[in-house]
Amino acid sequence: MNALSKSFYTYRRISKVLKLFLIIAGPGIIVMVADNDAGGITTYAATGAKYGYDLIWFLVFLGPIAYFIQEMTVRLGAVTKRGHAEAIFDAFGRFWGWFSFFDLGLTNQLTLITEFIGMTAALSIFHIPPLLTVIIVIILMGLMVLQGKYWTWEKLAIFFCLINLIYIPAAFMVHPSVTAVLSSGFIPHIPAGKPGDLFFFLMANVGTTIAPWMVFFQQSSVVDKGMKEKDIPWGQFDTILGAFFTVVVAIFCVILTATVLRGVDIQSAGQAAQMLMGINKWVGTFLAIGLFDAGFLGAICISLATSWAIGEVFGWAHSLKNKVREAPWFYAYYFLSLVIAGVVVLWPGAPLVLITLFVQVIATTLLPAALVFLILLLNNKELMGDYKNNTLQNVINYSIVIGLIILSTGYALSALFPNLFK
Repeated sequence: MNALSKSFYTYRRISKVLKLFLIIAGPGIIVMVADNDAGGITTYAATGAKYGYDLIWFLVFLGPIAYFIQEMTVRLGAVTKRGHAEAIFDAFGRFWGWFSFFDLGLTNQLTLITEFIGMTAALSIFHIPPLLTVIIVIILMGLMVLQGKYWTWEKLAIFFCLINLIYIPAAFMVHPSVTAVLSSGFIPHIPAGKPGDLFFFLMANVGTTIAPWMVFFQQSSVVDKGMKEKDIPWGQFDTILGAFFTVVVAIFCVILTATVLRGVDIQSAGQAAQMLMGINKWVGTFLAIGLFDAGFLGAICISLATSWAIGEVFGWAHSLKNKVREAPWFYAYYFLSLVIAGVVVLWPGAPLVLITLFVQVIATTLLPAALVFLILLLNNKELMGDYKNNTLQNVINYSIVIGLIILSTGYALSALFPNLFK
């Protein structure tokens, strides 16, 4: 009876912990998995096709880096109860506030366009016209936000996060060599090829794993969800879990194209899915479904990140808990950003491939500025109290910023002086 009682109370304790985590979980998992968006899947597919398994080790390093950055937004949002745009305006003044805001607006709108590019390309494989795809997506995204409850939106978003895992079985279906993946992929080394191309792909992978919109989205999501200081450890675990899954999905996407399409010049994930349809119909179908889901996940997060920021900057009501009549400008911009992205994708002759490839590089170039603001806010003792950054966190986060600056500078020099690194 004593053993039975202990088992019962252990079960009760585990059950309570699990229920508490499920209540708090959401922002970290969603922001991390959504980071494997349409542009990200294109980047991973192109990386695998060009370099095989050789850059998997680099993706592994990006997981902890993404966590350390996003973990700061959990503490900042839970302590200040303010979104990132509002926090920057309050701490650094209007000039830097507007600078940060326009930085976000530019990269977000460009990235949102890439999400629509991915979704239309994915459904085109199933002979669904782009116009119909754009209309369906806008309606679905509208229904998600107009129901008036943050919790409902979050649970729907997590459902789409689960679909993002479809790349894992797809990679196993092409039977990659485990020995080759482990020996070539997980031992750090510099693959052969032009330094300019390598810098471009490294920056693109950083840009799709760590992006300015993620900082704004997760902090605003934490605030809209109503998380408090006592919830920070759960929010950190939520973010760790999300970082793990985003790296796993990225690795399996690289393995998929590295195994089947090595040496092929991949311009988009849609092209990769189309080519895979001719090799293995099920694998191609999985990639197409995953591409649509990735674009949809990215779109619902990026559009909200900008809408939340606009509401914060102009003092408008900006919560998913608000009805349309309570926050008309918040919802108006939300739908405007979707319509703009849809129009660009449908515009004849629009340079869609160029936008998709370069948006990740642009995001990486602008990222250091966003991270500096974030780190300075986390070192404000008056603002953060006991939750300010410690010495180790500062060393790690400033090292990340320095690494990004070196990487972006290296890319710029390789583009200007092609023979410099030979």
